[in-house]
Amino acid sequence: MSDTDLGAMDAGQLRALFESGKASPLEATRAALERIERFNEAVNAYVLVDREGAETAAEASNKRWQQGRPLSAIDGIPVSLKDLTESVGLPARKGSLTVSDAPCERDSPPARMLREAGAVILGKTNTPEFGWKAITDNRVFGATANPWDTRLTPGGSSGGAAVAAALNMGVLHQGGDSGGSIRIPASFTGVFGFKPTFGWVPEWPRSKEATLSHLGPLTRTVEDAVRMLNVMGRYDYRDPYALRGQPADWGEELGQGIEGMRIAFSPTLGYARVEPEVAECVRQAAHRLEALGAVVEEVDPGFESPIRIFNTLWFTASLAVYREHSERQRRLLDSGLVADAKRAERLSALDMFYALRDRARLTESLEHFNQRYHLVMTPSVAVRPFPLHHDVPPGSGMRDWEEWAPFSYPFNLSQQPAASIPCGFTPDGLPVGFQLAGGKHDDARVLRVSQAYLEAYPPTFPERPNQV
Repeated sequence: MSDTDLGAMDAGQLRALFESGKASPLEATRAALERIERFNEAVNAYVLVDREGAETAAEASNKRWQQGRPLSAIDGIPVSLKDLTESVGLPARKGSLTVSDAPCERDSPPARMLREAGAVILGKTNTPEFGWKAITDNRVFGATANPWDTRLTPGGSSGGAAVAAALNMGVLHQGGDSGGSIRIPASFTGVFGFKPTFGWVPEWPRSKEATLSHLGPLTRTVEDAVRMLNVMGRYDYRDPYALRGQPADWGEELGQGIEGMRIAFSPTLGYARVEPEVAECVRQAAHRLEALGAVVEEVDPGFESPIRIFNTLWFTASLAVYREHSERQRRLLDSGLVADAKRAERLSALDMFYALRDRARLTESLEHFNQRYHLVMTPSVAVRPFPLHHDVPPGSGMRDWEEWAPFSYPFNLSQQPAASIPCGFTPDGLPVGFQLAGGKHDDARVLRVSQAYLEAYPPTFPERPNQV
């Protein structure tokens, strides 16, 4: 395979080569490791690379393919795990100076399922401390940089996974999303990110605000996301919120086209302010979906900004984290996380009651809206990527990340499936993504429309980190 770059391939291409014997999982793994060695210093996507473990797993996969007995469609495919995810033999620092670097003694459901499917775990990707914010930096490993311009943030909290996907440092990348943490970095880096219906991809141990957290893939293609979901999108009893009912094949609707699909295009959700360059790119994507046969109507779902609802839950989760640490440990925590915790100290039980009541009303409103429209389309993020080491765009007057990412967390509150699909670039060459969200359990439909769009308008990926 000397004339073929295995490191640039997707999981489908690699599987075909494994089946034919023209390439092996060990060769694919070494190609992925070589890309990490070339690119990671510039972007800091990986915080741990397990070369020895990866090569050992790849050698075992080699034998299974040679015997014609692969464990799954992703046997031998290089994958990464977010550093919030526990995996036996690897530490999970969670971006925190308060967490031990001792190897984990248990597998989270995604790690177990991927390992049992024969996937080759390359290592762990960067995240902010406990995944609390929508950029990716921490006091343990530093900041992850955007491959399109390394002076800028890739977003977060799954920023390391998104950057690894953009540069194909591995093929399949596991992220987590409690308020946009898959979709925000997917948009900022120009890759595909998918947040499944809540409970369909099990999580354990659960995050502090367990009812907001969804696990899902960040990949270059929808087909690769489906391959990953077909493995880790299965019931696990350890997750108290886990649900059954996932499709036997998450990609069961791929290739069916989108003729007649009713899509509600909401450029602002009725309340958000969007940078003009972002808005124009997303509007063009709406026209493209219409050209592909969808019925696109510009209409808002009709709810007010749910930022108060979300922040009541989010800040209270930060307070729970803060209270569980000793006074000495608290001095080691991210100052922004601590500030959120202090704000939650002013909240009452009645504030939480009203937040939960209003969350239910929001969910009801969106589910009713989805009876008229198959999908809701919005920008993924309201702004372009901005400089590193800032929680909000400098000079914006904003205080919280939720202000510049107003489109993502409503669909965590509603627990509905949502994806970020790359749709082009701003005039200064920065990626833009649009969001598609569906009713609960309409995951296959979201994936179907995402795939149709990307098949018609293939994305562009960076050849290497752009160090300006």
